[in-house]
Amino acid sequence: MGFADLLEQVGSTGRFQVVHTLLLCLPVLMMASHNLLQNFVAGVPPHFCSAHTNFSASTRMSAAEKLHITVPIDANGSPEKCRRYESPQWHLLANNGSTDPEVWEQAALRGCDDGWTYDERERSSSIISEWHLVCSLRSLKSMGQTVYMGGVLVGAGVFGALADHFGRRVLLTMCYLLMAVSGTCAAFSPSFSLFCLFRFMCGMALSGVGLNSFSLIVEWIPTRVRTVVGTGTGYFYTMGQLILALVAYFIRDWRWLTFAVSLPFYVAFLYSWWLLESSRWLALKHKPEQAVKNLRAVARYNGRRADGKKIDVEVVQSSMKKEMSGCKSSYTSLDLFRTPTMRKMTVCLSAVWFSTSFAYYGLSMDLQKFGVDIYLIQVIFGAADIPAKVIINITMSYCGRRLSQCGGLVLAGITILSNLLVPYDKQMLRTCLAVLGKGCLAASFNCCYLYSGELYPTILRQSGLGWVSMMARLGAMVAPLVLLLGEYVTWLPGLIYGLVPVLSGVAAFLLPETLNIPLPDTIQDVEDRGTGRISKTEKKEAIFLQDNADNLLKQTS
Repeated sequence: MGFADLLEQVGSTGRFQVVHTLLLCLPVLMMASHNLLQNFVAGVPPHFCSAHTNFSASTRMSAAEKLHITVPIDANGSPEKCRRYESPQWHLLANNGSTDPEVWEQAALRGCDDGWTYDERERSSSIISEWHLVCSLRSLKSMGQTVYMGGVLVGAGVFGALADHFGRRVLLTMCYLLMAVSGTCAAFSPSFSLFCLFRFMCGMALSGVGLNSFSLIVEWIPTRVRTVVGTGTGYFYTMGQLILALVAYFIRDWRWLTFAVSLPFYVAFLYSWWLLESSRWLALKHKPEQAVKNLRAVARYNGRRADGKKIDVEVVQSSMKKEMSGCKSSYTSLDLFRTPTMRKMTVCLSAVWFSTSFAYYGLSMDLQKFGVDIYLIQVIFGAADIPAKVIINITMSYCGRRLSQCGGLVLAGITILSNLLVPYDKQMLRTCLAVLGKGCLAASFNCCYLYSGELYPTILRQSGLGWVSMMARLGAMVAPLVLLLGEYVTWLPGLIYGLVPVLSGVAAFLLPETLNIPLPDTIQDVEDRGTGRISKTEKKEAIFLQDNADNLLKQTS
């Protein structure tokens, strides 16, 4: 017997698993809102220099006339965003509103000493108009998202390692509260620096929520439904993108929008006290009494009270004797690199996660460049994930995780590179290619979580997921900074965003396959599989799962 047998005894796909997974997935809806919040709270509205402080033009002068005599016109026929006339050019009115460049180019120009005027018809406010992050300060917009992703990176390392020591459920509860409080503080921050600080803390909390939610889900379900449940969890993130577009459409003020997407985490914090810790983790941490208590609770929820009573400390210890004997008292992130198979696996997964996140946020965090209504493009980008995740679910079940991961990354890279060849005036074609690329990257993300959770052993699963999540956040931090290169070479960001996924697709092909293979519990399990040594029990289970995979997929499709 192993833990999988104990789980079958108390019910592996019963009412507990349904309610438990649903409660863990609900906060995932709002994770997408925080990740992509920058598109709406930091949207750059049309702006130009405010009129001179001592401007004493007639009150009967229209706004267009005031603008015409105070702000020059750029090469595209639009008002200059960062310069104005040193003094009002009254002669332009006498010249019947002439915009001849020769007329105004001779006038003295200066910066926007009296601030800016913003067109707030699209959104009533944003952090851009609140703190004037334009012109010489425009790079702070990208810095704000980079700071947030920096928090996600730090959180992945901190909460991933802590969860392997103190448990998944405790850390998850703490992260729900941290997300709620930090989001609320960010919403009402009086300065940009404080806003960045609280967004950094939101990023840390988001990492803890994502990593611990996934581990609690996967460690309470059997091998045969991992693909379906993993894909279903991904759909909650997809729906969160659509919810963000809807909420942002009705809440146009950036402060109330930030507060609105943070509020649900208070509810998640309250009900998280009733979630059960992973009995698999408890047994491996030499806490068999608590593991037995949780297994019996699951048996009651699933209507198998009699079967649950048969499980005691002796049964748990004998069932997981091999796994418990192979566990050290403590592990560190260095254990991810100590042995050959773990080292190779971690390096390849780091490349996969970095590139997926790098290209994903490179496409998703600058929606204004597509020249389409920002709410519509957010819905389109979110909806693109739905067919993408259906396809990746099918390919993961039939072709395996390795080919699915590799194919998703390579196809995404090719699509992004193809966009470089499309003229800028063909916005429809460029948008379609971007949506296709984003869909491939979303599918790759979906595969990443499931694949990594299956590759890393239980005793290091959180540390492993924390490490690769750090690599993903590093990619997300670099992504907005790469966009700044477009100011010097317009096609360079697209080239980088396309090449990186293609190269990491090769790294994905070097990973071992996990289709229909039970979860490893110890480092030795991973090393045995890396050298081709699999136990008889695992072989029997793999054969059984393979025979039933087709029927299960048909029932859940």
